[in-house]
Amino acid sequence: MGKKNICLIQCAVAAAVMLLPPWAAVTFVKGDASMAVCFLLFYAVNPAYMIFAGISAGKNSRQLWSLPVIAAGLFLLGTWAFFSLGEPAFVMYAGVYLALGIGAMLLSMLVHWKRSARL
Repeated sequence: MGKKNICLIQCAVAAAVMLLPPWAAVTFVKGDASMAVCFLLFYAVNPAYMIFAGISAGKNSRQLWSLPVIAAGLFLLGTWAFFSLGEPAFVMYAGVYLALGIGAMLLSMLVHWKRSARL
């Protein structure tokens, strides 16, 4: 698989993870259960994906360095599109997710750098 394909696949996965769950929560879940789904998304699914995206980006940082930024931007786009346009609280969440992704990317880069220096 080519390096360009890996970047496109990672961006497609980021779009699916950050856009489809908010849409599904708004479309299919009604009442108080939608709030529970949103808490699950905001405090478990999205942070876990951002850490995964950061680790993936750290393994191939030359091609995927922008993946945490793209994923945080897609989160903001999805929440503004499906919940409340312009809500400033979502900017704070996107900033925290971006910090998680960049931190995981830097840590992954450091681990891979140390591992390759040892070989």
